Amino acid sequence: MQDYIIITDSTVDLPRDLTTKLSVEVVPLKFTVDGEERYDYPYTENMDIKEFYNNLRNGKTSSTSQVNPNEFVDIFTKYLEDGKDILYIAFSSGLSGTFASAKIASEELRDKYPERNIKIVDSLCASMGEGLIVYLASEMKKEGKTIFEIENWLNNNKLSVCHWFTVDDLNHLKRGGRISSIGAFLGNMLHIKPILHVDNSGLLKLVTKVRGRQRCLNFLADKMGELGIDIKSQTVFISHGDCLEDAENLKGIIEKRFGVKDVRLNTIGTVIGSHAGPGTVALFFIGKER
Repeated sequence: MQDYIIITDSTVDLPRDLTTKLSVEVVPLKFTVDGEERYDYPYTENMDIKEFYNNLRNGKTSSTSQVNPNEFVDIFTKYLEDGKDILYIAFSSGLSGTFASAKIASEELRDKYPERNIKIVDSLCASMGEGLIVYLASEMKKEGKTIFEIENWLNNNKLSVCHWFTVDDLNHLKRGGRISSIGAFLGNMLHIKPILHVDNSGLLKLVTKVRGRQRCLNFLADKMGELGIDIKSQTVFISHGDCLEDAENLKGIIEKRFGVKDVRLNTIGTVIGSHAGPGTVALFFIGKER
């Protein structure tokens, strides 16, 4: 079987030790705070994650930028020169142009390396939802699946990766154009929190609003009960915007309610965190539909 490498981007929000264990290459996107551009987690150039979230809490804003085609050419070339095929699992095309950049790079390199396979998959996922599908693909690679088998599985199953989350501060969504200024003000005054998910087009959608933090966490667990498939045997991911206590609260709820044994938590990185803000809690699992 031809050797291949799985590559993804830093919006997977997976711990560095896990991506190392999975032998996954992680391409960093960039974020800019106070006019200084930095690389996204898990690279060492990144700002300390607590410092990042404290900056947001103190009123600073962060903008983000995608990976450009030339950067992908450089990254892909080193593996192609080493005789490896490439499976790139990209951040949702509904939220970033990174997938398009990877496609441009792959088309350029196919002419130069016609004997190599370069597979670019639009995950239509974000944060640890993207991380979950990368994790499952990596496990399949360990089992001996070919690049073609995994590409086919990804395209057939990516819309089964459920993303359900809530945010604490509606103003971050307001700045992103998701809700009105009046809606953000009234929501914060009344302790109303939005429930969102990533839809089949890979876009962020506001589903409903719930009063109170605990009810929001219970709502996320309810969606798992409604949509999840064979929940007890799944590996479930929870990401959070520097609010570990809430993430552990949600973990306890789903462990008690569904008997899930493998629940993994991690902090949301700087790119996703720039738009979701501190206090975000997100639940990712495999379901019958999104």
